[in-house]
Amino acid sequence: MDNSYINELNSILQNFSVPQKVYNFKSINIGLINYTYVVFELNKPKYILQRINTSVFKNVKGLMHNYNNVIKLLNSNSHSEFKIYNTNDNTSFYTLNDDCWRLISFVKNSISYNTTSEEKIAFEAGKLVGNFHALLQNENPNDYIETIPQFHNLQLRLHEFKQAYKKASFNKIDVTKSEVDFVQKTAPFLTQLNNASLPIRICHNDTKLNNMLFSKDSNKGLYLIDLDTVMPGYFYYDFGDAIRTLVNSAKEDEKDLEKITFNTIMFEQFIKGLKISDLKITTPEIASLQYGAVYMPFIHGLRALTDYLNNNVYYQVSYENQNLDRCKSLFKLAKLAKEKIPYMSSSIKKELIV
Repeated sequence: MDNSYINELNSILQNFSVPQKVYNFKSINIGLINYTYVVFELNKPKYILQRINTSVFKNVKGLMHNYNNVIKLLNSNSHSEFKIYNTNDNTSFYTLNDDCWRLISFVKNSISYNTTSEEKIAFEAGKLVGNFHALLQNENPNDYIETIPQFHNLQLRLHEFKQAYKKASFNKIDVTKSEVDFVQKTAPFLTQLNNASLPIRICHNDTKLNNMLFSKDSNKGLYLIDLDTVMPGYFYYDFGDAIRTLVNSAKEDEKDLEKITFNTIMFEQFIKGLKISDLKITTPEIASLQYGAVYMPFIHGLRALTDYLNNNVYYQVSYENQNLDRCKSLFKLAKLAKEKIPYMSSSIKKELIV
């Protein structure tokens, strides 16, 4: 990071209610939407500075309203380290030109993982997701805005895909034939999910593994982070998204599809962790979970495919075909999960139905 950008970031920090010092920064590149920096004071991590992607999150005031609601609940549950630092004008974010910035605490002695094969991590992840939902289960959905309207709505994502396909270049249509065929075969199966029987919950909506913090010492689950997509939804969203990154230890844009797996031991450990959490799950919700494990990699793969056809306007990419590689690996996982539905159903009933 060059000195001019470090100076620019320090200038932004001066607008927040923190000690006015010269800080150092390290970019975190695991997120696909926002730009995130660890702020160091004397070589010790102190804060997380984020530039919110206002092309994706158009109502930043509403987003931060949701964020603050959740932070209050987390802190009431003894999660005292996790906080938002207000600006000098006592607002929760700072606006510079068209950019919006926020500053949150760095959780000491914590670690996150992109992938893992550790059973304890899967178990703790189950507890973390369950306890997060238990903490929010009495919240009124009307008190939360949709930060990305219809975020996991399959009909919307299919419509966006079809529009992108109509406008795509001949070459992109040609190289995505097998993926388009998978969409056509799999979408009707997933549209059978009956959301009408499910309670609307305040969901995290992005429970991939690297949005979970664990203790460096014990691997105990600490927090779900990246709360930008906290809004009304269905529990199978968060269940399926967590399973997506726990049962498969390959990276999301893995090119060798033989490395894409569905690890049943990790699945079972997540269920066991969920079972001992404080969350009470309804019978219709339990019946939806195995489908969520197919739904979430499918819908993420569909969005990656759509973005590829649209010339990569949504997700950050480091090379031209990265979204296509994401799509291929996610669709492979969705296919494996669909084949595991009888197994998942049996395992879920064994642990969660008393």
